[in-house]
Amino acid sequence: MTASSSTLSQERAAVADVCRRLGAEGLLIGTAGNVSVRVEDRVAITATGAVLARLTPDQVTVVDLDGKIVDGTLRPTSELDLHLGVYRRYGAGAVVHTHAPMATAVSCVLDELPCVHYQLLALGGTVRVAPYATFGTPALAESVLAALDGRSAALMANHGAVTHGTTLDQAVENALLLEWACGVYRNAAAMGRPRALDEQQQLAVVEAALARGYGTTHPVPPAPPAQQQEPTKGESR
Repeated sequence: MTASSSTLSQERAAVADVCRRLGAEGLLIGTAGNVSVRVEDRVAITATGAVLARLTPDQVTVVDLDGKIVDGTLRPTSELDLHLGVYRRYGAGAVVHTHAPMATAVSCVLDELPCVHYQLLALGGTVRVAPYATFGTPALAESVLAALDGRSAALMANHGAVTHGTTLDQAVENALLLEWACGVYRNAAAMGRPRALDEQQQLAVVEAALARGYGTTHPVPPAPPAQQQEPTKGESR
């Protein structure tokens, strides 16, 4: 995608589509949460106060990396500083912030979500919980940015979750994966103390994934042509 103009009409439509999808998945409730995508020095980001499960492209505002509005008629989300901080510090392509039920519940209890399943390695392993701070404040943005160091996901104490990715689709998939992992942890904790994968087990998963090309499809190689059998002595072809 290229920022051919400040309007970023395709990206605004994509953000609206993603919000409706996440709303249908139960990760975005009412006006709580926000989504953005970056194209060069422009960011298309949800407007504050919009009902995300019914979001339309005109409820997505375009800002520059300093937060100045360059297109749109609505004020951007109160978490604008958090989104811009992720772009500046980690070079992300998109950011998703939700108040997803499982992630929010875990953020009220744990200081970090342990690596209870190898799929969490796609997010960087254990998921840190950023200390609580009032929404929309520089203190919250800074604590979440610190929790994201080396990770593509973080929990926000008594608040929710944030994920980022190189693309909008990846940031969304990371949000869905985090919510799934929090659900796995919650269900396991209801039965006992969840086991976490140790460093050696995690390394073995990484090595196996690299060796097998895990996460991508692989075509079956064509069968070799059948070899014609040579006739035995005295047998005609």
